Amino acid sequence: MKLLKHLFDRNLEWADEIKRKEPGFFSKLSRQQAPEYLWIGCSDSRVPANQIVDLPPGEVFVHRNIANVVVHTDLNCLSVIQYAVDVLKVKHIIVCGHYGCGGIKAAMDRTEHGLIDNWLRHIKDVGRLNVEELRGLGHEEKLDLLCELNVKEQVSNVCNTTIVQNAWKRGIELAIHGWIYNIENGILKDLDACIT
Repeated sequence: MKLLKHLFDRNLEWADEIKRKEPGFFSKLSRQQAPEYLWIGCSDSRVPANQIVDLPPGEVFVHRNIANVVVHTDLNCLSVIQYAVDVLKVKHIIVCGHYGCGGIKAAMDRTEHGLIDNWLRHIKDVGRLNVEELRGLGHEEKLDLLCELNVKEQVSNVCNTTIVQNAWKRGIELAIHGWIYNIENGILKDLDACIT
């Protein structure tokens, strides 16, 4: 089995470049983690949270899954949210989707995909709840709008977690944002879904 040596080589080049530019970076980074942001995004390899907002390691706490879904039974996602809110004391939770999302496309298909269909059911529900808004649109327009509607639904789901509700009851300053990323031009768009 290959050891992926080229990735280790790239890692050394990357670390050396950072140390050259900022000699104490890694020792400072290793002593603290105090990000202001939790990013809940898609697992798509074309959507790297830190790079999109041009922040260095340590500035964004990240959770990713297929189509940036927040489900009240997903203990992984909920644990990330709780750690971010209660331990790291983040001030902003950003749900960021992206246009052309493969998970959204798969949810729109009428074909079976296997195990992932259980996950995609949440996106199909978003489509079902917004059927009137989606009616009459061409395939690409429908895909783009469903990507946006999915982000807004997940913002609502984050807000309705006991973690966020309890933080707000305690008077914690916490804002939940809904953004979408355009892979074709690299630009983020605020969906005006910010809730505090």
